[in-house]
Amino acid sequence: MLKHRSTFFYMMGVNVIIMLLCFALLFGAAYFTIRDIQINNRVAALKGQAYDIAELAGSVMSQQNNLLLSFGTSPVKRLLEQKTRRLYEDYSAYCLVVDRSGQGSSYFLSILDEHQELKTTFDAESIATMLQKVLEGNEIVTQMESSSGPMFTVAVPLVYAQRVIGGVYIQTAAQSVHQAYRGLGITIGLSAVALFVLAAVISWRFNKKLTEPLREMAKVSRDVAAGHFGQTVSIDESGAREMTDLSVAFNLMSNQLAETEQVRRDFIANVSHELSSPITNIQGFIAGVLDGTIASNDTEKYLGIALDETKRISKLVSGLLNLSKMESGQALSITSFDIHELIRLVSITMMSAMEAKKHELFLNFHEEPLYVSADRDKIEQVLINLLDNAVKYTPEYGQISVLTREIDDRTVSVTIKDNGIGILPEDIPHVFERFYMAEKAHTSGKGTGLGLAICRRILENHGQQITVASAGEGTAFEFTLNKEKASRKDRETNHAD
Repeated sequence: MLKHRSTFFYMMGVNVIIMLLCFALLFGAAYFTIRDIQINNRVAALKGQAYDIAELAGSVMSQQNNLLLSFGTSPVKRLLEQKTRRLYEDYSAYCLVVDRSGQGSSYFLSILDEHQELKTTFDAESIATMLQKVLEGNEIVTQMESSSGPMFTVAVPLVYAQRVIGGVYIQTAAQSVHQAYRGLGITIGLSAVALFVLAAVISWRFNKKLTEPLREMAKVSRDVAAGHFGQTVSIDESGAREMTDLSVAFNLMSNQLAETEQVRRDFIANVSHELSSPITNIQGFIAGVLDGTIASNDTEKYLGIALDETKRISKLVSGLLNLSKMESGQALSITSFDIHELIRLVSITMMSAMEAKKHELFLNFHEEPLYVSADRDKIEQVLINLLDNAVKYTPEYGQISVLTREIDDRTVSVTIKDNGIGILPEDIPHVFERFYMAEKAHTSGKGTGLGLAICRRILENHGQQITVASAGEGTAFEFTLNKEKASRKDRETNHAD
């Protein structure tokens, strides 16, 4: 099985390769640029030396008919000797001076024995050919490649009284040119190595700092996968923005997983609680009827209670199925309908329950239709749940009112208000949680605790919201809907036109 390398390894590898390429290119560019500059300078210096020697040799030849083969004691000759010796010492070069008759003097030809590359390229015939061109007044600068490197040759005419009377030939060894830029090349190379090491250290520290959150996330992810929810990673505010955002998102995900797990556990506990009570009652009543514990004349009464408990279980299961459908994003059937008409129809279905508790119902809206755009069946379920909730928690002779209003040209609100027992301030943030009313608000037995959760999910799927307000006595639930842009009356008028 292949072992996967870490992100840190890949990032460091890529950075090192890029740095090596960059430093190699920079070193190459700097090295060859400096080399060419030094070579040009060396050639220019050799050319200058050649003209200086030509001038001195011209002075010597002007004093006698031919060029002496050895140095004399005159100041000019001594100066010429010093010049050629310096040429030998500084440039490892030898020099030939010839006149038009072919007589000449050679200076420090012993260098040929010291530098084999010069000796191998020493060709009397080629030198004579080159000097012949020089005697014609031409200046020659050539570069030859030998096994040891480039060889440079400079030949210039020897001019006296505006007449070419001879020529000067200088050739230098390859290493004399190399020495001019080898030291700089070594300095540049060492500097490049030092910079590379420094850049590698900085890159190592940066990549380690960059990938540390990933390693921590991997470790925490394994813990979360093992069921240890709610664990978080540290957030480095000074780090990269993307890593900070990723750490924040990871912590948010981990906390949400913990909350989801807690909701799941609460859900199972609440369902178990809500089902165990009616099931226990049903079992007890049926067992009592069968074993004779319950008198025969009370059988019908207790079987009726058992039937009510089965209806309660059925309602709970139906509520859970509805909530599951809402949370799974069940498709909505959006239509245009009159919300006033729907409120009236729902109020009629709830009338028997209201009359049983002698409630008064007030419909506070105009007779004119108010068209909204929504899933009619789902909004009907919302109205039924809210009115049923108001009836349950409003004492006898209480009042329940339904109000509609247009918030703006695009939004309508529906408010269902009662003057019942109200909701405690600490309970208001939780009333839309599943099973909250049945468990946490201590109202078990009055409902399943799913009605308000279903209402919120339905309205969220519509892109709307529902709010609750309570001052300790009486409660008001308000939800919003999209207003239909054109009423039915307007559409019928436009169609008639």
